[in-house]
Amino acid sequence: MKSFQHMKNTMILIVCVLIMIFMSDANAQCAMCKATSESGGFSPAGLNKGILYLMSIPYIAFAVILYFWWKQSKKTREQQKKLLSMLKDNTEK
Repeated sequence: MKSFQHMKNTMILIVCVLIMIFMSDANAQCAMCKATSESGGFSPAGLNKGILYLMSIPYIAFAVILYFWWKQSKKTREQQKKLLSMLKDNTEK
């Protein structure tokens, strides 16, 4: 079982690395951001901070959801182990 999990984790890592290597450069700037940066109305540092702020919110939300999912699955696994050990003890008697 552990070797399968190890192989699965390795494959996920390889796929992620390949995606990063072969990912083409993205020129993804919305029309409003491009017009604002070209007009000179705002400082580029402020615009970059705003973009980073907006970009970070989904990642933080995703991390929080994963944390609670991990915590719940860990609790479920512990309950399953406890139940199995109780069943094993009852069958030995």
